Amino acid sequence: MSTHVLLLAPSANRVYAEAAIELTVAEVSVFAQTVLAGKVRDVAATTIAGLPCVGFDADELSTHDISMLSNVSSSYALFAVAGPDLLRPIEQRRLAWFDDDLITIPKYAGKTNEQFTHLLLNVTLLSSAWASSLVEGGLRVLDPLCGRGSTLNQALVYGYDVAGIDLDGKDFEAYAAYLRTYLQRKRIKHKLETIPVRRNKRLVARRLSGSVVARGERTLGIDVVHADTTAATDFFKQASFHAIVADAPYGVAHGSRTVSAGLRRSPLQLLADAVPGWARLLRPGGTLGISWNVHVARRQDAAEVLAAAGLTVLDEGPYERFRHRVDAAITRDILIGVRG
Repeated sequence: MSTHVLLLAPSANRVYAEAAIELTVAEVSVFAQTVLAGKVRDVAATTIAGLPCVGFDADELSTHDISMLSNVSSSYALFAVAGPDLLRPIEQRRLAWFDDDLITIPKYAGKTNEQFTHLLLNVTLLSSAWASSLVEGGLRVLDPLCGRGSTLNQALVYGYDVAGIDLDGKDFEAYAAYLRTYLQRKRIKHKLETIPVRRNKRLVARRLSGSVVARGERTLGIDVVHADTTAATDFFKQASFHAIVADAPYGVAHGSRTVSAGLRRSPLQLLADAVPGWARLLRPGGTLGISWNVHVARRQDAAEVLAAAGLTVLDEGPYERFRHRVDAAITRDILIGVRG
């Protein structure tokens, strides 16, 4: 057994940087509990020469184990402790089917911190029946509140097929324009078209649909719908997603919106209306991961919504340790539900 340390990447967001250590401890603990079961123990915050790190003890790590740990959301560098004052660097094997500027270029008000988006996707996937496939691809991810596509872009970098739905027409148009421009500028082979969706001769949605060829070798599907998320089952096949990842509106600068009810400040009613449909879109063994502002919806109430939709809520061990402050009005948490 040897001791390892994970050096954390700097964060552009000061508040998130303050929470990053404990969030990374919780995230690595989920890795340890799932895909690294029995190999990684005693995960804890530490420092090296005054720099924030996460330390852990581990048996000999395989290439696959290192590939997994390389994709911890805040990971900057991984070392094995070789002596009192000696660190041995371990070459990381990050998933990178696209350059990270796919994620970092978009800047807009209300954009969720990129490291947190990465963390939420990781924790959701690690809790599914396909946790061991995180670094292998072949997965399909839905963001049912996709906004301008931060989660979709992170999933594309991982080499997954992506789908999204959002009611905000400006966000839909902004994401479609950004993705096309990015792919054209990078000269990445792709085929994308925005098509109207009509039923009974009536326009009910718009759909950005197509594919992109990652690194010239892996073809990934893209399917984004401009429509109400409570109608997600009208646009996507049931039991067709390995994971659903949603960053719910925080109810401060913006609220939850549906066609029927308009703007709400609490995300809880939106979840109550939408989660049953989202759950039907998951494959058995698939996971729903949501983040939200606990000041506008209690954790217990959100958990009850997931349970009522037939999902098993993971609410012990590291899953209890993701609560963190975003600003004076927002304290964010994560909740994971598994479809049986």
